[in-house]
Amino acid sequence: MAARSEVVHCYAQLASILSLMAALARAKEWDRLPELEAQCTGVIERLRTVSPQESLDTAQVEEVRRLMQRIQADQRTVCELVKPQLAHLVATMADLQNRNELDRAYGTR
Repeated sequence: MAARSEVVHCYAQLASILSLMAALARAKEWDRLPELEAQCTGVIERLRTVSPQESLDTAQVEEVRRLMQRIQADQRTVCELVKPQLAHLVATMADLQNRNELDRAYGTR
């Protein structure tokens, strides 16, 4: 087996984080997602730094492709689960704003 490269390591980290994010989203544990998204951002920044400096052999390219497929699948899962929650949050915030405006207009506060 080829030596593990930093690029492959970064993709493996992203795959692991996104897998956890998908599991947490399925379990509706939304509070940990921002922290994990921040971790993804850090890994992506590291990847941007090391990627241009490193060449991958054929086996490593195949491993990166496999990891990217997992990453994309988990990203889709997270988006599918988070989007309805965000829409609900936006609707709730709009409702609260309308209530506040009515309260101010009619002096119930």
